[in-house]
Amino acid sequence: MTDDALLPPMPDFDPRATRRAVRRGVARTAITVLAGLLVSVLAATVGSGMIQRRGDREQRMTDVLGTAFKIYNPSYDIEVRNWGATTPLSMSFTVAARPVRAVGGFVEGYGGAEHVVTQDFFGHVGRLPLGASAGTTLNLALMNVGTGNQPKEDSRKVLARLPEGLNALAVVEFATPLTIDELTSFTGRYKSYADKVVFERRPRSIPITWGGTTTWDRAPMPGEDDEPLKSDLANFRRWVGILKDYDDDNLRDFDLSLARLRKAVNDGLAYAYVDSLVTIGELRKIIEDPLVRTVRVADVAYDLERP
Repeated sequence: MTDDALLPPMPDFDPRATRRAVRRGVARTAITVLAGLLVSVLAATVGSGMIQRRGDREQRMTDVLGTAFKIYNPSYDIEVRNWGATTPLSMSFTVAARPVRAVGGFVEGYGGAEHVVTQDFFGHVGRLPLGASAGTTLNLALMNVGTGNQPKEDSRKVLARLPEGLNALAVVEFATPLTIDELTSFTGRYKSYADKVVFERRPRSIPITWGGTTTWDRAPMPGEDDEPLKSDLANFRRWVGILKDYDDDNLRDFDLSLARLRKAVNDGLAYAYVDSLVTIGELRKIIEDPLVRTVRVADVAYDLERP
């Protein structure tokens, strides 16, 4: 008996069965490949998110970039609301921005318009909203600090045309910068309130300001609330103290630099300040002080409670 005789007979070729078998094989291969890809994507996403959130990277992003965004936009009250989505390529957080107006005035969008600030996988900040391009009246008033534009004689004419009872948003510029002690004495003398202090003279550009909602402080010093302007400067110095040399690239996207920030906090000099609660009548007195170079009114709002 030959070997061929021992083999079972060959079945007849069935094209349908063959096609079904091929389809099952292709389907199993596709499912296996897709499952592998899904696992890889999930691993990359979760792994990337864990890498991006390592240590305090997420908290530091809002500490540094969120606060820089506030300095970048001194004519807005900025609220850093929450962290956004973390993707394999970026992290982000949301801010709400509301224009600073004279107290008592109408503010469009009570809660503020929302914007997203994004940092990519390598730590670089994305395109930023607002800034100098926002073109607010307060921005323009701050950019005029140090230019000599709108001297006292011109500002007096503006103030003379307005009712003295109007609440105003104004920038008070000094002839020579004041120390924080001198600024405290000055504002106390006129019952003025420095919402934000301008810590540099930078004509035709937005200068470094600090105050109001521009805060960063996880370790306040005891007793600082007794002297708000000194507290604000100490708070500003603590924030600059957390900045590293590698932050400089991102800071420049916010029209800032480590060198300028460090000089501002080391000098601690007030070149001007913003007051959102002063009246036109009070500004008429302030502008006559020899310490004052000029006063620029950025907004007014009638106070219905004032007799």
